[in-house]
Amino acid sequence: MPEGTDMDHEPNPSASGGPADQPPQPAPEALCPEEFTGLKLSKPKTAAAGATAVVVSLGHVFGTAGIRQGLRALTTLNQAQGLDCPSCAWPDPDAHRSFTEFCENGAKAVAWEADTRRLTSEFFRTHSIDELAKESDYWHGQQGRLTEPLVLRPGTRHYEPISWDEAFKLVAEELNALASPDEALFYTSGRTSNEAAFLYQLFVRQFGTNNLPDCSNMCHESSGSALVPSVGIGKGTVKLEDFEKSQLILILGQNPGTNHPRMLTALQAAKRAGSKIVAINPLKEAGLLAFRNPQEVRGMLGFGTPLADLYLQVRIGGDQALLKGVMKALVERGTALDRVFIAEKTDGFDAFAATLTEASWEQITAQSGIARDAIEQFADLVAANERIIACWAMGLTQHKHAVATIQEVVNLLLMRGSIGKPGAGLCPVRGHSNVQGDRTMGIFEKPAVWFLDALGQEFNFTPPPKHGFDTVEAIHAMRDGRAKVFFAMGGNFLSATPDTEVTGAALKNCRLTVHVSIKLNRSHLVTGRTALILPCLGRTERDTQNGKEQFVTTENSMGVVQMSRGSLVPASPHLLSEVAVIARLAEATLGEHSSVPWRELAADYDLIRERIERVIPGFQDYNARARQPGGFYLPNSPREGSFPTDTGKARFTSHPLHEVGVEPGQLVMMTIRTHDQFNTTVYGLDDRYRGIKNERRVVLMNTADIRAADLTAGAVVDLTSHFHGDQRVARHFIVVEYDIPPGCCATYFPETNVLVPLNSTADISNTPTSKFVAVTVARSAN
Repeated sequence: MPEGTDMDHEPNPSASGGPADQPPQPAPEALCPEEFTGLKLSKPKTAAAGATAVVVSLGHVFGTAGIRQGLRALTTLNQAQGLDCPSCAWPDPDAHRSFTEFCENGAKAVAWEADTRRLTSEFFRTHSIDELAKESDYWHGQQGRLTEPLVLRPGTRHYEPISWDEAFKLVAEELNALASPDEALFYTSGRTSNEAAFLYQLFVRQFGTNNLPDCSNMCHESSGSALVPSVGIGKGTVKLEDFEKSQLILILGQNPGTNHPRMLTALQAAKRAGSKIVAINPLKEAGLLAFRNPQEVRGMLGFGTPLADLYLQVRIGGDQALLKGVMKALVERGTALDRVFIAEKTDGFDAFAATLTEASWEQITAQSGIARDAIEQFADLVAANERIIACWAMGLTQHKHAVATIQEVVNLLLMRGSIGKPGAGLCPVRGHSNVQGDRTMGIFEKPAVWFLDALGQEFNFTPPPKHGFDTVEAIHAMRDGRAKVFFAMGGNFLSATPDTEVTGAALKNCRLTVHVSIKLNRSHLVTGRTALILPCLGRTERDTQNGKEQFVTTENSMGVVQMSRGSLVPASPHLLSEVAVIARLAEATLGEHSSVPWRELAADYDLIRERIERVIPGFQDYNARARQPGGFYLPNSPREGSFPTDTGKARFTSHPLHEVGVEPGQLVMMTIRTHDQFNTTVYGLDDRYRGIKNERRVVLMNTADIRAADLTAGAVVDLTSHFHGDQRVARHFIVVEYDIPPGCCATYFPETNVLVPLNSTADISNTPTSKFVAVTVARSAN
């Protein structure tokens, strides 16, 4: 049966440009306010977590959700048959789970969702969208939970209440008035449950389009594009238990201390079992240096477990060169290759090896920014160990040559025979809690033929075969007038996507924009002619349908499908579940043209899971296995040493060493998160581990680059990005002197997404290059 259903797809063509006549651009203040909030600096931390993390976690939870409600949510968080964390997709232990099986940012996510503050229609009567747009993303999230459906009618500047029936009728009329179903776009956030995602894609395909862009297009699409042809599946090939069995762990372009804090427990266990860790990142991150486990007395007292045995501060974009250097060193040694594995399990080795010969050491060291002796030290560790796990995240996926770089990671592990055995394999670390599950459920603009055939057979219709728009193509389509209705199931599309001004103008060019949300965000304020906000239940809340309490399921980074059940009283009696929103929208839009029993499915989620079981391989006995503590694993044959590629073998891929660089006087900028945010959700204004507090409008620069630009630390600057002759400007940022490789700088998103060109995307995957933007930095004129 087909595997890798989360990412199987064909290469993506380059998106075309738009017409010369652009729609009016949103005012800059509508996109991101430029006021400073009072920067305070301290030395970056050298260890993550500890007692401070506990204090901060409880402060967020009790201060926002209250003690009683906060404790109720936390005691079920990540417990078997409890609440699956709405934050990252790091897996839970299969066996024993601690009473506090959550991290600081998981607690923040729960607090943000369990907020006791309420946004009522009175709030929107007194605040126009123009006034709200002048406030920060952090301020938006602090206003509380949305409580009722809202509409922004043509020509007005205030949202007003609307009934659910009228809201669904409005969307249905707009959809059915389109000249083609392909004029509608249906976006999905990675927090959507399996059940909601399956119904959503079913509705969209019965409506007649595959326009299902999602957040994966902007993050791990490059991973899927790399892994499917290499190993036959677009997912990772390890289990959590493999970390303690490993001998060497490689962490590339990932900051687990902030973005996946529970991973630190697995790294600590691996270290105590004797594993070595190599950290590869332009910034020295506290969560890669040491971990103070807050569940241990030592950790609470400030004693940490050292993590990285070797820390390589690679130049931004230099990862492929570094990997080439390590593999070149291994080939030159001759004895470090697993010749039996290569002969029996792989193909393409000779052509791949030739690319290593072609790459000179001068090129490798210049591109990576890492000296040869350090690369040889890295190679020593790889040569001495065969049970190797490679982990990566956005630091690899959001570059022009991202797919090639990730395939070099695969090449390295194939050289050592480090895939398909205990303690070894590939580990792309997903960000959103169910982004992998959503793709498995069919949220994909380029669905496999087998999936469409199975879906059509189950529901007695012919799904559209034409590929739809991914996220970048969707923005082009709205901007160019080829898409007129935008519907978002969760997320903050405007703040999450690249080229913010172009994206804002694209949204304003729509006839209708709709967002299913739980809190106010910036996407609600840059809208089409008509706009709707449809408030839904959060994952922390009880979901009762037809008098029966329901649960949903999610899939984590390691292919485990498990139950999630909320326990809190809903924030408002007017909230609908995501499943109910989709079912009622489908009924209103499709009417008698659909024979799907939408109401029945929405009344009993077991019925949805029965349909999933009949369509998607690996979900047999879905309802029974979902109720088992800890859930169940989906099939993953590369994890067992079998590779479902077209040759039946894992494939070495051959890539030249791509030149990466910028013009003289330019820096390479990467966008990053603060410790007080999850994707576009801003929980606070501090980046504690990096020593940056109470300010987000900063640019982290090397001392030499500050001097070369005739600047000083603390100077207020404007950032200008350069791409094929076009320039984009982000104004008013404060220079922070930081330990980052020369020629590189770092800024926070979404504040600098305005600098990421829409047409600057990764080869094959079409993922925006948010980690490689050519910029100049100059003192601000005002």
